[in-house]
Parts: sequence; structure tokens; C-alpha cells
Amino acid sequence: MAQQRSIFITGGASGIGRATALHFAAKGWFVGVADINEAGMAETLCLIDGEAKFAHRLDVRDRAAWDEVLAAFAAAAGGRIDAMVNNAGIGTGGALAELGKDEIDACLDINLRGVLYGAQAVYPFLKAAAPGSALVNIASAAGITGGSGMSVYSATKFAVRGIAESLDAEWAPDGIKVSSICPSFIDTPLLDGTGNRNTNENIRARVTAAGLEITPVEEVAQAIWNAVHGDEVHYLVGKTARQLAFAKRWMPGKLRRQQRSAGRQALLGK
Repeated sequence: MAQQRSIFITGGASGIGRATALHFAAKGWFVGVADINEAGMAETLCLIDGEAKFAHRLDVRDRAAWDEVLAAFAAAAGGRIDAMVNNAGIGTGGALAELGKDEIDACLDINLRGVLYGAQAVYPFLKAAAPGSALVNIASAAGITGGSGMSVYSATKFAVRGIAESLDAEWAPDGIKVSSICPSFIDTPLLDGTGNRNTNENIRARVTAAGLEITPVEEVAQAIWNAVHGDEVHYLVGKTARQLAFAKRWMPGKLRRQQRSAGRQALLGK
């Protein structure tokens, strides 16, 4: 009898992490979630039937904690980790000149260092479970092209895409698949934040006012399933992400003019 496959997901207390946990659990996988929000993780586990589930508090900025949590999850899951999703992240927006050092550092530490630490820590487990094991990193449409007010966030998400490409080459001899997921605006709690201390308007309101679509979070979970079982490096989710990727490749000049125009309008709207 084949051993039950397992997946570890950071940022599992809500949003993409929770949707992914439910999706894989429904497919019969042993699911582990990690987050700093313990109440949210408990809610996620309550939505999963059976005992094939695990939760542990984890600050992805703590490299030593990664080793402890992954070892505990592997032990609970029967000694192996078949896939991991580096999903934990925060949104940071606003003019670079107006951002505080703490805002910049938090975004870089969680969205970038957290991904690198997680990849490094999970590598021996994925190697042991190969071939067919997978690391999936959550990037963003903001990692396809940079827009006004998105410099720090875009920097982290461009980097996440680059990490996926690098590790895809580096880990291929070990039989480990590595990919990035690039969602556009997804219906998660991140949209209910402002992304910047200098505004009271939440991101959801700005997205809606711009006429952009908000994609159901389940579509991201399906893309992660496809990435674990597929062989692409980058997966686009949502109409906006696909349109940006098309424009970046085939109409870069037009896209640049649009981004500059949007930046001027944002400035005038202050």
C-alpha cells in the first residue's frame, strides 16, 4: 500500500494557505499548516475531516524554527514531506519615499528571507521524497511587472520568481520540481488591509475602483495542485496576471505608458 503523501503550507491560517490545505486534504493528502495566527490555523484544521492534519506556529523569519517545525511535521506525516508551499507573505504598498524602515524590512524579511529559509530547510526532506516532490513558491502578478507604489512588494515577488527558476535548475538532478504561482488580485484577507500606514483605504476598494477582477482563492489552490503534479516553472492565475504577462512580452512600451499614467493618477488623487 502506497504511503500517504504530505504537504506543508505556510500562511495556513487563512486565504491561499487555507484554501490549499482544504484542496489537498480533499484529495487524501496529509496536510500541515504553519502561521503566526494560531486561532486561524485552528479554524483551518476544523474544516478538515479526519486526523491527517498538523498545525504549528512558525515565524518564517526564524531560520532555526524552520528546522524544528519541519522535523515535527515530517514525524507526524510518517517520516516524509512530498511538497511544500512557501505562501506566507504580507502586502506593502505606497510611495517608497513615504515607507518606514520597519515596513520595508518586514516585507523583505517575510516575503523574501522566509522563502529562502523555507526552501533551504525543506530541501533534505524533498530530496528524500524525490522523484516527484515539489516546492511551490507564491509570487504575484506584481512579480511580472512593477507598478507605482509597489516597489518593495514587487521586489520580493520578482525575487520569488527568480528563486523558482534558479532552484528549478539546481534541484532538477535531485528529482525535485520547483515552481512559482503568480496570482493577480485574489479574494483573501490581504485585500482588506491598506498595505500602507499613510492611507485608510483598503486594497479591495482600490482594486474594485480600478475595474480589476478579484479571483476566487480556490483557483490558486487548483494552480498549486497543478504545479505539484505538473512540470512548468511559472503558473499564472487570474485574468490580470495573464494580461500583464502578455503585455510585458509583446507590448512592453504600451504597458510602461499605462503604468506611468496610473502612477500620475495616483499622485493626483492624494
